[in-house]
Amino acid sequence: MHSRQSVRPFKLVKYFSYSSFFLILFASLTLSFIVSKGAKSLILQKSEEYALLVAKNLNHQVFLQFTLPTVAVFGRIRLREKVQFERLDRIVKNTIHGFDIEQVNIYDVKGTIAYSTNKELVGKKLTLPPEFQMAKKGNLASRLEKNKLKTYAPFRAEKALAQETTLVLGIFEITQDLSKDYKIIKNFHTTVIASSIFIMGLLFLGLTLIVKRAERIIEARAEERRRLEDRLRKTEHLANLGEMVAAVSHEIKNPLGVISSTAELLQNRKKEDETQAQLAQIILEETKRLNQTLSEFLEFARPEIPKFAPCTVTEVLDKLLSFLIPDFQSHRIEVIKEYRDNPVIEADSNLLHRAFLNIIMNAIQAMPSGGQLKVTVEAVPDNKGVVIMFTDTGSGMQEEVLENIFTPFFTTKEKGSGLGLSIVKKIIENHEGRVKIESKIGKGTRVIVFLP
Repeated sequence: MHSRQSVRPFKLVKYFSYSSFFLILFASLTLSFIVSKGAKSLILQKSEEYALLVAKNLNHQVFLQFTLPTVAVFGRIRLREKVQFERLDRIVKNTIHGFDIEQVNIYDVKGTIAYSTNKELVGKKLTLPPEFQMAKKGNLASRLEKNKLKTYAPFRAEKALAQETTLVLGIFEITQDLSKDYKIIKNFHTTVIASSIFIMGLLFLGLTLIVKRAERIIEARAEERRRLEDRLRKTEHLANLGEMVAAVSHEIKNPLGVISSTAELLQNRKKEDETQAQLAQIILEETKRLNQTLSEFLEFARPEIPKFAPCTVTEVLDKLLSFLIPDFQSHRIEVIKEYRDNPVIEADSNLLHRAFLNIIMNAIQAMPSGGQLKVTVEAVPDNKGVVIMFTDTGSGMQEEVLENIFTPFFTTKEKGSGLGLSIVKKIIENHEGRVKIESKIGKGTRVIVFLP
């Protein structure tokens, strides 16, 4: 026997939501980081090129307009003298005018600030970075300190025709404030992140809706599969049980026939002993009841295949109700027929007779003190079938009983096989129909049969 494996449903939407959320967040942050880093690198590159242009211009202007004339007039450069300092200050400021330069320092080769646009720094010797030494060797070097880019460029002597020499007279330190540029980058960075999250959020939402719909379909199919597996297991179980019941019923039926015949012989003899006659009657009645039960077992185990032919439902019901008149009278049951239509369908009238008989017998047994049985026949519009309803005024059924009412061998009666309604369900389903039962305690029961 196969053991049922419990299958835990895979929460597709849950795992997709978590994984896609983190993937989208990671992708957005990574993209914004790459874009931001690229923008910063581009700004630094442009700023260095900008500083190089300023440095070359300063080198040319300071050397030609200050260094050469000052040496020619004063013999040497002494920036402590007010005239020389003011001349150099004027040349530097005129040169950087219109350029986005925050500060210019000119160092001597020993690292002392000989000139600065910030006069408080003149004469001071600061701790110099490695970039200063690179500039001292004739190379251009830049250093980023917070949001300020400091570019170190050699101050060289120039020959005729504006050709530079390798002689380094000092070092230019050109400071650019990149705060505005970085603010633009930051705003751009924020815009990229927000745009990415918004766009990917829309994508995430769309995918979530699609996946949620897919999950519902998958869950529905999984549930259908579970139901089919349950039905298959149940069918296999019932098939095995049916084979066993059929075999046992067959073996019991033969000796039961002998017992029944013997009881009839005893009953037909001259009734010399009244007690013997009563015992024979009891044997005969119990034999008939047992024979009926065995017949139900066999009918359940080996259901008859329907032989479809034109069938008038009302005719089947009329014959059955006429046959059961003695039962109705003995149980004080009033029968009300409400035939709203008289449809003809393709069905097996004998099997329908059995199904309806089981339904009506259950209704009779549910009204031991009498009551009312209403039989309604109504055609479905557009020639799509017929609905037959059997409504009784019996005691009704509890919810838990109603849930198991079609389960084979389930019964609440002392003398019942529990197969009557199971047989009804099989017969109706073999006609591609449906059967439904509605019941409330104290209000009675309604059996609804639909036949196509």
